[in-house]
Amino acid sequence: MNLSDRIQQLRKQRGISQEGLADQLGVSRQAVSKWESEQSIPDLDKIILLSEYFGVTTDYLLKGIEEADNGKQLPNANIFVITATVFNFIGLIMSAAVWYEEQLATSIVIGLVIMAVGCMVYGIGMFTASEATKAGASCNFWMINIWLLTLIPFSFIYNILLVGYAAPYPQLVQPLIAYPLFWFVYIAVGLCVTMVMVKRRRASK
Repeated sequence: MNLSDRIQQLRKQRGISQEGLADQLGVSRQAVSKWESEQSIPDLDKIILLSEYFGVTTDYLLKGIEEADNGKQLPNANIFVITATVFNFIGLIMSAAVWYEEQLATSIVIGLVIMAVGCMVYGIGMFTASEATKAGASCNFWMINIWLLTLIPFSFIYNILLVGYAAPYPQLVQPLIAYPLFWFVYIAVGLCVTMVMVKRRRASK
């Protein structure tokens, strides 16, 4: 990836058009277009403005290397995504296991606490990881974790309304149509979010 690719990637991650970026930098849209198509290279003062606007170092723009204040390279955000996903998966499994064995409402609390830790890990990653990896990592996180994070809240609402007690996964109730309807809504929400994240990741490439 070269300078032009990095400018284009950062612009798309920010969700701004070439014209919008041009307005921020005080240049023409054609200038931004030429930068991204390798027809020209930004002047030094524009490189500095780009780094300030996107919140990256000039070293990252010019060389693709982003460094922390102590001189060490910033971590890849996907490391935090993997760790957070593991916590969220464990939270879901622990919650279901405790409920299966004990039928205690505290099973939901156990699961949500573990998932909260997972979400905190993800949030830390979005603040401390390399800027260049954040957008892709965010898409990866939500493509997977939308399925993990919504099951317990959806099940809680479903069970309270139709069964009368809290449980981390849906219980069979009358009318029986309610059970497949729950899974239809759950899968529909998951698929919608996943499709949005896939489109966003493709647009950032």
